[in-house]
Parts: sequence; structure tokens; C-alpha cells
Amino acid sequence: MTDHDKPVTEDELHAYVDGLLSDDRKEAVATWLAANPDAAALVAAWRAQADAIRARYGAVASEPVPDRLQIDRIIAGDILAARRGSRPLRALAAVGVLVAFVGGVAVGWAARGAPDQATSGFDQMTAQALDAYKLYVVEVRHPVEVPGTETAHMRAWLSKRVGAELVIPDLSSLGLKLVGGRLLPGPTGTAAAFYMYENAAGERYTIYCAKATQGETALHFKTGEQYAAVTWVDDKVGYVVSGPSNRDKLETVAKNVYEQIDKGAEKKG
Repeated sequence: MTDHDKPVTEDELHAYVDGLLSDDRKEAVATWLAANPDAAALVAAWRAQADAIRARYGAVASEPVPDRLQIDRIIAGDILAARRGSRPLRALAAVGVLVAFVGGVAVGWAARGAPDQATSGFDQMTAQALDAYKLYVVEVRHPVEVPGTETAHMRAWLSKRVGAELVIPDLSSLGLKLVGGRLLPGPTGTAAAFYMYENAAGERYTIYCAKATQGETALHFKTGEQYAAVTWVDDKVGYVVSGPSNRDKLETVAKNVYEQIDKGAEKKG
């Protein structure tokens, strides 16, 4: 049995996300994921969470704890003071309180500068959207679950799963044809809708949308090495438009999407 014939295990999927697989097994797992979209979506969500954790806490975790928070030094100093005093039991109790206090301070030091929960959730959503883009944009035979010719069915299905009345924008004026869409995991276990568009040159753009209780309503551009995204929140739904890292092109697409969604909201009102 070759490496490509072996069944893929959950442990291997985690190792794949962490970059710990051998090259042979990495290729075998990638091939298997291409044929199993549900598992691929789960792996994309795991990778997005890992990237978000590294982005937020990687630098902090490597920083040395300041001397004033070094628990062994604080406790040693307090014990020495206790030995010099006349009430050892009370001093020992004070050390116990101090241990609890320093533990809390250490947690606070590690989490300093961390964004609030709402911001973290939306950042996680953006990371998931970009991960989904990178995963499916290279697919030739199975980039979507529902083809673009079934727009009405796709809109009704994904709106029901996401829990919001969604709009599937028409981007033909920009030379972009709707390839189709699929259901993906959203932030914190919710559902997300994912639409893909393609132009004559083969460039692909995607729209990822899911429920978002808080977030910026203005358009924000987030760039990477090869890919970028424009994000915003409208009527408690978060949107992430992803595409090649060309700011002018991507912002043109995103503004067109934004305007159509805004008009759809006006019609509902």
C-alpha cells in the first residue's frame, strides 16, 4: 500500500494544518482534501484559527516576563520576610493569596493588547474567508457546490442556513461571471455563504458572508503577499470580498458588491 492509498486520519489533518507531515503524506492529504470538500472546509477553519492565534499572541508569548512579575522571586522575597516576622501562619496565608494574585497578573500580561471578543471574531472571519479563497480558487472541477445557473435556489438555501436574507451580486458589468457558491463553516460555529466569480483572464474573486454582531461598517482593505480582502459589516452580516492582491481592482469589485447589498437592504426596508 502506497502513501496515497492509506486512509487519511484526523491526526494527520491536524498535522497537515501544523505543517508537520512528510512531503509524501502532505501531497496525499492535499489530494484527498480536494475530493472531500466538507473535510477541506473544516481544515480551512482550523488553519484560520491557528493563524489568528499566532497573529495575536505569537510575539507576546516570546517576550520575557518582567522581573516584577517573576513569581519565584516574589514568593522567595515574601517567604524571607515571613521568616523574619513573628506570625508565620499569617505570612504563609499571605503567600497563598500572593500566588493567586501573581497568576492573575501573569495571565493579564500575556493577554495585554489583545482585541475585544467582537473584534477577534471578525478578524477570525476574515482569516477564514481568505483561507477559503486560497483553498477553492485553485479548484478546476469542484470550486463550488451549486453552479451559478441556479442562483435562485442557491440564494434561498444559503440565506436559510446563514439566517439572513442574502444578496448574490451581479458583477457582469465588471466582466465577472458567477461560478457558483457553497456553504462553509462561519465564525464560532455558525454557517457562512461563499460565492465565487471569474473573469475572462481566469482571475477569481469570492464573497464570504456570515452573521456578525459587531464590526466596522466602513470598508477596510487587508492585504497579504498574493491575496487581499475588503471587509465590512452591514445589518449584522459580515462580508469579506477576496481576490488577487491588486488594491484598485479588489476595491472596485468590493464597492460594487457593497452597493448592490445596500440596495437590497433598501428594498427590504
